[in-house]
Amino acid sequence: MRNFSQFACFDWSGANTERPPGIAVGLVGQDGPPALLSPKPRWSRADVRDWLRRLSKTQEDVLIGFDLSMGLPFEDESAYFPGWNESPQNAQSLWKLVDEICSRDPFISVSSFIEHPQAYRHFRHGKGKIGDLFKGGTGRLRVVEHHQRRTKQGNSASCFNLVGAAQVGKSSLTGMRMLHQLGGAIPVWPFDPVPEHGPVIVEIYTTIAALAANLPKGSSKVRDRQGLEQALKALNTPCPARLAQYDDHSTDALITAAWMKQVASDPALWKPAAMTPEIAQKEGWTFGVI
Repeated sequence: MRNFSQFACFDWSGANTERPPGIAVGLVGQDGPPALLSPKPRWSRADVRDWLRRLSKTQEDVLIGFDLSMGLPFEDESAYFPGWNESPQNAQSLWKLVDEICSRDPFISVSSFIEHPQAYRHFRHGKGKIGDLFKGGTGRLRVVEHHQRRTKQGNSASCFNLVGAAQVGKSSLTGMRMLHQLGGAIPVWPFDPVPEHGPVIVEIYTTIAALAANLPKGSSKVRDRQGLEQALKALNTPCPARLAQYDDHSTDALITAAWMKQVASDPALWKPAAMTPEIAQKEGWTFGVI
């Protein structure tokens, strides 16, 4: 597998505001401690998109992880949105559809898509509102999420659930908008081939990094310096200077960037046996799930 010189992790947010407090970016090189990239006053999703565009021009060898789902379930129903004539046939077309429907939404947010008459039917919304085509229980899952649960590598939530602290639907949809606006400037694995040089984007799941850092299953969030030091020590990475605030968004980003540095050279992570070419193009895959 090719080498990378730096590793960046974006803890993401789908909050309907310009600068969500949930966006945090950790960056680490081959040596030294990871660092938080902290613009003033905070990151916006447009800031992240523009940072990636600049990175595509410099062609630095950076592996970039985003804590969001880059596709929706398709394989179980042979469609993202069964019964909707405009339901796309691959992930890039899905990103395009979400971005076009939300073209007037500010801050790369996704209210228009969630409230679209056809899309609405597939989601579990807040305040007891449930679309008539939402599958009960946890909701529909991608192949990678089923595989995670079977092999006890994680417990990802359904992107069609928009309720509760663990929901990832809004953050994933805003991420899809951002990826479409990026316009292919940076390859996104596994949808695109991995180039020999330059940056590459992957989907990550911070819980995988937390478990690799020996954090306890079910309570993997770090909110103090001692916890951060212990997690990074398990990943053979020095701890950075004292942070202004030890919130779990910042520590997730730092720990996951350090984990990516440790595992990125493992060929098995780039070619998981359960990921077929069709699954790769329609649903994508979480880097680190094998």
